[in-house]
Amino acid sequence: MTTPDFTSFKEKLLQQRASLVAQLATLRGGPISRVEASADHFAGHTDSAAQTATERDLEFALDDHETTELVAVDAALQRIAAGTYGRCTACDVKIPLARLQVAPEAARCISCQEKAEQR
Repeated sequence: MTTPDFTSFKEKLLQQRASLVAQLATLRGGPISRVEASADHFAGHTDSAAQTATERDLEFALDDHETTELVAVDAALQRIAAGTYGRCTACDVKIPLARLQVAPEAARCISCQEKAEQR
């Protein structure tokens, strides 16, 4: 892979990162923890306890998903800086360009990703 490819992936990852940070801020209601945001959001709710618990669990799940994705994006940016981007972190084989175009944060080739998901 050539340097221009890294530049375009880096730009895409930085845009993805900015979007994730904005989504997390929205979910959390600003620069507060998710527990504080949940407490503020559900204080004084008139819904049933089960409904409130379900909504709170959904918010936590969304927050976890966004946080996990942000960690993956940051790791990809670190691999670009280290010069290891585009190689599988498990087997060191070159990750196909098509996979990186779809998921620029991908750390593993498809084969190693499938194995990791089966565990």
